[in-house]
Amino acid sequence: MSRLKYIIELKEYYGTDLKRINHALKVLNYADRIAYGENIADDKMKKIIYISAILHDIGIKNAEEKYGSSSGKYQEIEGPPIAREIMLKNNEDEDIMDRVAYIIGGHHTASKNDGVDFQIIWESDLLVNIEEDELYKDRENVSSIIEKNFKTQTGKMIANDMFLS
Repeated sequence: MSRLKYIIELKEYYGTDLKRINHALKVLNYADRIAYGENIADDKMKKIIYISAILHDIGIKNAEEKYGSSSGKYQEIEGPPIAREIMLKNNEDEDIMDRVAYIIGGHHTASKNDGVDFQIIWESDLLVNIEEDELYKDRENVSSIIEKNFKTQTGKMIANDMFLS
């Protein structure tokens, strides 16, 4: 399971946009930590998690070009086809491509969150967004965000340690 090929694809796609590249790599780091902490042992699920983490925001560039916005709803429209193209190049199985496309196509919509793989991406992205958007400065708000959004024990522990300790 070489995640390096997906990181290379991500870097080629974003070029000099270090902010977007670094965001994805931070999400991947948290996804790895949460998956490990939650004892995710299934290789297929781990592969879905790491590909989704690396490519979760891959639709931003097209969203900005087509709609003049990086809004989550546009990322969810534009991301899955690009991710599929990248996964096809890397000969992924259809079921992995379908699941990754589903997660990318819903990673800003809570009601689409339907499994532990999706939840891990949800929490990982949120950890990075809380930090990057400096939401942690409002302890009451961040406490509410954690309470509403974090379901894994590992994700809750990381969030509480980072933002509420």
